[in-house]
Amino acid sequence: MQRSRSWPVPGSWQQLSVCALAVFLTLAAQPARADETGNSFWFPGQFGSLAAVPTTPGWSLGTVYYHASVAASGGVAAAREIEIGRFTPNVNVSLNANLNARADVVFLAPTYTFASPVLGGQFAAGVTGVFGRLDTSIAGTLTAAAGPIVAQRTGTISDSLTSVGDLIPMLTLKWNDGVNNWMTYATGDIPVGAYDPNRLSNIGLGHGAIDVGGGYTYLNPATGHEFSGVAGFTYNFKNPDTQYTSGIDFHFDWGASQFLSKQFFVGLVGYAYQQVTADSGQHPILGPFKSRVIGIGPQVGYIFPIGKMQGYLNLKGYGEFDAANRPSGWNTWLTFAISEAPPESTVTPTRHLVTK
Repeated sequence: MQRSRSWPVPGSWQQLSVCALAVFLTLAAQPARADETGNSFWFPGQFGSLAAVPTTPGWSLGTVYYHASVAASGGVAAAREIEIGRFTPNVNVSLNANLNARADVVFLAPTYTFASPVLGGQFAAGVTGVFGRLDTSIAGTLTAAAGPIVAQRTGTISDSLTSVGDLIPMLTLKWNDGVNNWMTYATGDIPVGAYDPNRLSNIGLGHGAIDVGGGYTYLNPATGHEFSGVAGFTYNFKNPDTQYTSGIDFHFDWGASQFLSKQFFVGLVGYAYQQVTADSGQHPILGPFKSRVIGIGPQVGYIFPIGKMQGYLNLKGYGEFDAANRPSGWNTWLTFAISEAPPESTVTPTRHLVTK
């Protein structure tokens, strides 16, 4: 199957693990997300429009500025206080507290896309590095009772950290057949970032993880219609510092867009995140601590030439809802990527796009 050459597409910015993605992106710098203490490997929203479209062979560099502001209460706040050792209750715990977190993170993802086909598809390999700042605070009242002894604490715990995060390698394999594009990927977390179980804010995750999945993109150059969806599962290894093992997570990222010209598009993005197996090694008051969240929001993208290279800008934002054992709020992604420019089109379109 060969890639269509009648349509410009962005470089390998879609392959960011930056959170998860470890971005994804895939990454551990999230402000109190799912699993252990609310922190997950996968960044919901790291994949979006054009995710499965093959890119131009050669080197590319994706840069993402990620900002998030989230809040939570109940079990998420309790989990953070338990991990940092602020209390070790045995029974009858009541925590009336709110956790607030703000993250400003930059992801850098150099990627190389090979020209020679692998299993009939296009193979690419890259790694994502993380640098950023995380501010976290917990305010409220904790009441813990052990037999006749009752202890109560009211106040605020706050912590900030500016440092580097974990390394997130990613491999992708993509296929094209006309308007249909498929992909599969594998990524993971190498826990080398700043992490301390006694600290409220951490840029590193504290444990390794493996994430695999696949996706599809419909891209019609004649009409400018595009839709992408990528689903995957995360397996988390035990945190050696806390002896805590987060459960298996499922995530689905999607994007839908309309090209108003061959360079400019607008649309919607969204994600769904659901933990499918329980955590283990956690304090009994937390129970299985399965997490869930849904997000949706707008996006705008622009593809443009930079000399003999190709540039790509994208801005997207998500508002979150239906969260369980996971803070909810909002987050934005500003992406800039530069890659090899695609070859000049040798195909004459049968119908022109409507431009405004």
